[in-house]
Amino acid sequence: MDNYAISSNSLEKFYHINGNHFGQQYKDHLSDYHLWDQKEHAEDWMLFPDNIGEYLSIDESSLSNGELYTILTNKSAKGRKGAIVAMVKGTSSEKVISILKTIPKSNRDKVKEVTLDMAGSMNLIVEKCFPMAVRVIDRFHVQKLAYDALQEMRIAHRWDAINEETNAIENAKDNQAPYVAFRFDNGDTKKQLLARSRYLLFKSAEKWSPGQKHRAKILFEQYPDIKKAFDLTHQLRLIFSKTKDKGVAYTKLAKWYNDVTEAGFKSFNTISATIYSHYINILNFFNNRSTNASAESFNAKLKNFRSALRGVTDISFFLYRVAKIYA
Repeated sequence: MDNYAISSNSLEKFYHINGNHFGQQYKDHLSDYHLWDQKEHAEDWMLFPDNIGEYLSIDESSLSNGELYTILTNKSAKGRKGAIVAMVKGTSSEKVISILKTIPKSNRDKVKEVTLDMAGSMNLIVEKCFPMAVRVIDRFHVQKLAYDALQEMRIAHRWDAINEETNAIENAKDNQAPYVAFRFDNGDTKKQLLARSRYLLFKSAEKWSPGQKHRAKILFEQYPDIKKAFDLTHQLRLIFSKTKDKGVAYTKLAKWYNDVTEAGFKSFNTISATIYSHYINILNFFNNRSTNASAESFNAKLKNFRSALRGVTDISFFLYRVAKIYA
């Protein structure tokens, strides 16, 4: 028995595989990377015309060092093999259009719907490359503008509270008196109230914890404008989540736009202007209730894959591996 005994140390050496060495072997010998027909231009663009489908999503994602790629995906692939239609470095509409137009027009004209965000470049790409497709602006991008406007108001009040507290501390020093901050009945100072209200403003009121309900009550009593802005964001959420008919949605969205205008909140100017400019494509959501969630999910998969590889050093080889899995 002793003659066949192997130390645990020897076993570790026997089974140990150098990850970097194995990766290099896979790249140079085990894979067909060096024969890949897109290798020469992969870092600049990849195209898989056979993956085109009737329902597409277009979005941008960062691969490494903040380098953006415009990514067109087929929704029917559900984030698996056959998902990638194209990946083009950068967000230049002219460049992406020139690549996508190499796909025969007869194939591009089969596309019925494309979901996208509100970037002008994305809209132009879809308009020029898929003229027969309905453009649908992602509802969550619209809602995010409202949430951002609400948070902007909260942050502005918080800066005022910070300045107020700083001045009070200085005055106390000048008067050689101890500074004692005022606290609400939940224990928050004004500055803490505004800082700790961040997350509850992202939720519907029915999802608040008892502590959040108490904090929200104090917040809305102290800052009625935040209460009004919160109500506006909640109303917008309900339009998208509860309304089924496109005509009804049009009426509700028009009323919401008027309410925002009457409120006169400067931070809501961006979203009101956006809705005014893009209302047709926003309302197209109510045709099939389509969103860009598949594109966001695919972006998350790319980021997870990049993290698993501990970053991207060889972009071309990384894209080869992405293509093998998702294209």
